[in-house]
Amino acid sequence: MSDQWWFCLTHQAVEPDKGCPNKDRMGPYPTREAAAAALQTAARRNEDWKKNDKGWDGDDD
Repeated sequence: MSDQWWFCLTHQAVEPDKGCPNKDRMGPYPTREAAAAALQTAARRNEDWKKNDKGWDGDDD
């Protein structure tokens, strides 16, 4: 089995390499735990990017 894990957006579940099509998944992640936290990781990164973009384009929103 591979050491990569994916988070399936269709089933809201962690999957190994053999699973749903990649278009329906986030990843790959190095651990099952990291894949399980995919949505939280994405939300945190989006917030970080949003904060950094304020300084870049001068937005105050």
